[in-house]
Amino acid sequence: MCEAFLNKKNADEVRNLPNILFATTRFIIKTKKSQAKDGWGSGWNDGWNGGWDSGFGGDGWFGSGDDDSFGYLTNEDMSDLQSVENMFKETMKSFDPVNEEKIIEGYDKMGKAMQEVCAKHPNIKVYSFETEEGAHAEASRVIAKLRDVKTDHQEFMYYSQRAYEMLFRLAYIDQHSDKKGHMVVKTPVTFPVQNYAVHKIPDIDHKIENTVMCVMLRGALLPSMIMSKEIQEYSSHGYKTPFALFKISRNDSKNENDMEYIMDLNKSFFNLADLDGKDLIFADPMNATGGSLVTVVKYLQSQGVKPKSIAFFNTISTLKGSIRVTRALENCTCYTLWLDPVMN
Repeated sequence: MCEAFLNKKNADEVRNLPNILFATTRFIIKTKKSQAKDGWGSGWNDGWNGGWDSGFGGDGWFGSGDDDSFGYLTNEDMSDLQSVENMFKETMKSFDPVNEEKIIEGYDKMGKAMQEVCAKHPNIKVYSFETEEGAHAEASRVIAKLRDVKTDHQEFMYYSQRAYEMLFRLAYIDQHSDKKGHMVVKTPVTFPVQNYAVHKIPDIDHKIENTVMCVMLRGALLPSMIMSKEIQEYSSHGYKTPFALFKISRNDSKNENDMEYIMDLNKSFFNLADLDGKDLIFADPMNATGGSLVTVVKYLQSQGVKPKSIAFFNTISTLKGSIRVTRALENCTCYTLWLDPVMN
């Protein structure tokens, strides 16, 4: 579900956006201790039961565990996820031959179950769970367009922007506030004198003017640019977010329980001092497992960075990925336009 969110042509186009490369040092994060050799290393094994064991030199910095939760998910989380997965497997029986009535019934059941699960996790904000009913159709239409193999490149880019504008509103604007800002606009009318128009907007400077845009250079450059532009347009001072770039990849030949994450500082650019005490924003179209985000943030924390907050924006996320991220990272909120029951 999560990986199928982009049709292949558009997924390749987003992933191949030009990356800005800078030379620093090299940092490799691997699954197995024997593979983490260059500088710092971090072992993503089957889980994180023991948390993070810190060390300098040699094989670096490792964690270990013996389940597929990375040590972050609770027994209740695992039970909830298994229940939703069972619903999905049951629904799949109606895929071939196609039984639309049963498919709709199955997804309705899963949607209600996921809403109940998310109610236990206040830091997971799903658009259709948080907004009024009238807004739900917009989210469905946007996601349907992004998933449709018939959507061409220009249309795909348009709906990607729509998605992140909706997520921005969810995070920063939808909450009622009597405090307003004003946009005084010079109009084309000059007779009998130059005319001006006044437009009110929410005053959210206190929410957005301490932010840093953290870009995971795999497919997250476009949504990061969209979010940054939204911040600039809503800031009464025209605040331009600083950018921190992290070159991170994963070995897609691996399974979830032995996934390898590689962060290459030769191809990353950021200043640790500029990240400390800041509201860090990560925008990634797809959150499957949360591993890339957790990898980056844990590295920053190991270097002494203490974010004021972390906001993670996804067009689509798996239920497990959202839960894992909010369990693993303190003061992190996940905002997603669409939540999928499983990763397939």
